[in-house]
Amino acid sequence: MKTAFLRGGAILLALGASACASRGGSDGSAHGGVDVARFHLGQPIIAKAQIAIEPFDRADSARPGYPAVAAAVARELTRLGWTIAPAGSGSEQIALIDIEQGSRESIAALTSARIGRGLAPPQATGSSAGITATLLEVGLRRRSDATVFWEGRAVVEAPTGSAEAEPTAAAARLAPALFQDFPGESGRTIRIR
Repeated sequence: MKTAFLRGGAILLALGASACASRGGSDGSAHGGVDVARFHLGQPIIAKAQIAIEPFDRADSARPGYPAVAAAVARELTRLGWTIAPAGSGSEQIALIDIEQGSRESIAALTSARIGRGLAPPQATGSSAGITATLLEVGLRRRSDATVFWEGRAVVEAPTGSAEAEPTAAAARLAPALFQDFPGESGRTIRIR
């Protein structure tokens, strides 16, 4: 059931990503907005206690820019009432994060490989020459049974080589958009400007 929940929501993100490629901001401007999709079971979010922020792939913690991405997510979780625990602390709640960058096509190919994580490939349209897409994924789960109780993804595009396309700048824009109006409407892709 959890897999069906995540895959069903992923289809909506794919539709939103294709919309991102075909409407305002498709010129590569960073002002086109952030496409956000969130998924949850429609039940109250479990008590906000301590939460550790960890990468989906542990090796990613050594990537340049990872600390800035983790800090952007930590700011939003703190704003929402969580207390940030050190990674690997054994806290019951974990925020698993990942950030990826590339062309629209490379992000689409990447998400194809992650179908088990609840993603479906976006259907990119239009030319992506000179445009960098940045994808931030966050999954909130319980450590004891690995149940994901909230999951979200945000995508933004910016001209390649611009300050807005830098991972740190993109994360600073993606994290607030992703957690705006938390937990958000489940299964619906929205554009946050």
